[in-house]
Amino acid sequence: MSNLTKEEILTILTAKKTDIVKYMLETAEYRENNIITYSKNIFIPLTEICRNDCGYCNFKKNPDDPEAIILKTKEEILADLKEAEKYGCKEAMFAFGEDADEEEIVRIRLKEFGYDNMIDYIVDICQMTLDETSLLPHTNGGNFSFEDLKRLKEVNASMGLMLENSSNRLMELPAHNKSPGKNPQLRLETISNAGKLKIPYTTGILIGIGETKEEIAESLLAIKDSYDKYGHIQEVIIQNFTPISGIEMENWPEPSLLDMIRTVIAGSLVFKDTDISIQVPPNLNNETAQIFLLCGADDWGGVSPVSPDFVNITSPWPGIDELEKLTKDAGFELTERLCIYEKYINEEWLSEYLLEKITNLS
Repeated sequence: MSNLTKEEILTILTAKKTDIVKYMLETAEYRENNIITYSKNIFIPLTEICRNDCGYCNFKKNPDDPEAIILKTKEEILADLKEAEKYGCKEAMFAFGEDADEEEIVRIRLKEFGYDNMIDYIVDICQMTLDETSLLPHTNGGNFSFEDLKRLKEVNASMGLMLENSSNRLMELPAHNKSPGKNPQLRLETISNAGKLKIPYTTGILIGIGETKEEIAESLLAIKDSYDKYGHIQEVIIQNFTPISGIEMENWPEPSLLDMIRTVIAGSLVFKDTDISIQVPPNLNNETAQIFLLCGADDWGGVSPVSPDFVNITSPWPGIDELEKLTKDAGFELTERLCIYEKYINEEWLSEYLLEKITNLS
């Protein structure tokens, strides 16, 4: 296993001149093939209500906003899923604000739909997806308790939660000072519980929200520590903050291209001896996406032909043809994958029902 120290990671994160090229070449030494993967998905926001109020967020809506999604009906969701089937989508990515049922308007809507709480609703939506479509649920909705994760495991092929950063200091900055759910101890506990329950998992870090390079290094090591214990992390996202008009942090600078290059290289080398994929969202890096393939990234993440990226609504996904052209031009081969990676498609990680469903699909 790769055992880079914090100091070694910092050396990569602060590299300059030809040292950057040297590290890029080192990532190439560990690449097993030229395959770059993506998952064809539909992104469905179940609710836009959230207890957190992150300074960089463009997803959350206020309950009194007439355009806010308070709670989608099963009929609306099923219609979206059926449309996605027509386009060959295989992943249903369900995203929603954390602990949305702390808001009375959401609790009222849940009661109208026949549910006592959000977790009952989410489990039922995922079960419907499995029973009535060919898509595989992937749930990403913030922190969950151990018991709630246990229920979600039965109806999800995979799940995810961005760590973002392991530093408590960021809880004092605009990024997270109004977001109790972004407490890194809570997030690491959720990620750890997912490992204990053997849930194939996606996590990652967010660059450019006020973190130091030391905190980036510590965050990568925290993710690696969880993987070393449980083996459940299938991909790590390196995501760049992108300011847009209207958010609290709209005047914060974006991370530089070199900072992203160095961070992707660092992530690639930290996880070089694992089978974890390094993912960089292509829609947030339209002009620079290809360079990250040369830094060790090997996955584009979920890309949808039918829905926008509701978390980054001003950054449309590239078309699959465009993504293939970008990938091929850099010397790589684009290949579609499921939201669950192949190594997890077995009885150790999946229920019999999910295993049969996924085996037939793959």
